[in-house]
Amino acid sequence: MKMEEEPQIYALRTTANREDQVVDFVSSHVLKKKLDVYAILRPHGMRGYVFLEAKDRQSAEEAYFGVPYAKGLLREPVKFEEIEPMLEQVKIQINIQKNDIVEIISGPFKREKAKIKRIDPQKEDVIVELLEAAVPIPITLKIDAVKVIRRDGQEEEEK
Repeated sequence: MKMEEEPQIYALRTTANREDQVVDFVSSHVLKKKLDVYAILRPHGMRGYVFLEAKDRQSAEEAYFGVPYAKGLLREPVKFEEIEPMLEQVKIQINIQKNDIVEIISGPFKREKAKIKRIDPQKEDVIVELLEAAVPIPITLKIDAVKVIRRDGQEEEEK
């Protein structure tokens, strides 16, 4: 019986301040080529590196092959304990209420105004309806993709 290899974490050197683009390119490569890469981590505040959790070194190398701004893997895999402090889960303080008027600050509906219809704190999602839309369509967004611009009780009389 063959022992299954533990996935390894590899540090991918990148051009400083281009980590987000590398993550986007690598994740699309992984999905397109169905590679054995299980996680891609871009720790905020750490410039010049992205971490890949992969089945083996070859999978990690295939994931960034041809990716602009990706410079190469460090020789040795990284131990989880070394990057664990960068992975601290932070609970976001939610200051959004149902019926708040928000501005969408990221994604395809950026700069649109919407009304909060429902909040899911566990998933950190909000369901909004665009104010300018002819037909109200519920859209699910991450909480950090919206910014409150007006509370429900502060609505002006619109006539």
